[in-house]
Amino acid sequence: MRLRGGQTAVVTGAASGIGLAMARRFAAEGLNVALADVESGPLEKAAAALRADGARVLAHVTDVSEPESVEELADAVQEAFGAVHVLCNNAGVGSGAEGRMWQHEINDWKWAFAVNVWGVFHGIRAFVPRMLESGEPGHIVNTSSGDGGIAPLPTASVYAVTKSAVVTMTESLYAHLRAEGAPVGASVLFPGPHMLRTGLWESYRNRPEKYAKTRPRKKPYRSLDQWETAMREAGHEVRFTPVEEVAEHVMDGIREDRFWMLPESEHSDAQIRARSQSMLERANPGYLESFVLD
Repeated sequence: MRLRGGQTAVVTGAASGIGLAMARRFAAEGLNVALADVESGPLEKAAAALRADGARVLAHVTDVSEPESVEELADAVQEAFGAVHVLCNNAGVGSGAEGRMWQHEINDWKWAFAVNVWGVFHGIRAFVPRMLESGEPGHIVNTSSGDGGIAPLPTASVYAVTKSAVVTMTESLYAHLRAEGAPVGASVLFPGPHMLRTGLWESYRNRPEKYAKTRPRKKPYRSLDQWETAMREAGHEVRFTPVEEVAEHVMDGIREDRFWMLPESEHSDAQIRARSQSMLERANPGYLESFVLD
């Protein structure tokens, strides 16, 4: 897809991290940007900074777990800018689950699925019909994670399951768009290849009361800085991928109509091969036995 000034991009989870980096990159290309996030303060701050740089911006407080909220976003974007050309379903949360999988609270699953899975579908449902109706070229980017979409991460099973679902949802979306002969592409994004400085570690700050935990955590939540310090003290190397690199990867992927927005990484490639080989050989998943589960 050819990106040009005057087109419109919608980004959810846009007040910080990957979402904000993508919005900045689209704005730098001359696109109108619609920023959606559940946190009004950071959202307005992000929008003000983009406007100060000359971008045309719409900021809309949106809870992607609620279909009505996403429909309201779609209406607002259409009224402000008209047709949408790029949709980035990027909002996501960690679950805060502890213990073994069978010990996870129901609300940990409900909250993570509401945002990470239903949030993506609500974006598809609200925007894709309008994008098709416009008849203009478009592209949809759904944010997954290497922790689920490439190889499962047993230490964060709820999050990994939701991100695996995003991959399959995007594959289905791609097939349906092709069956329609639509001028709209679809991609699944795997940010990385290293850790990212995003607000995902503090997802609990936005956890709705209806999905509240029903029992106290055994361990307090750790910030990214605390995790990084602990890892370095234990002698582990910690590397970070700048969110700006992820945004640039997205831009390249849209231009090249690339489904797998997967940065090159020896580690990721090894995980993909190990998982695929296990399936082809009908063998037990030995690649999961290296994980240390407390």
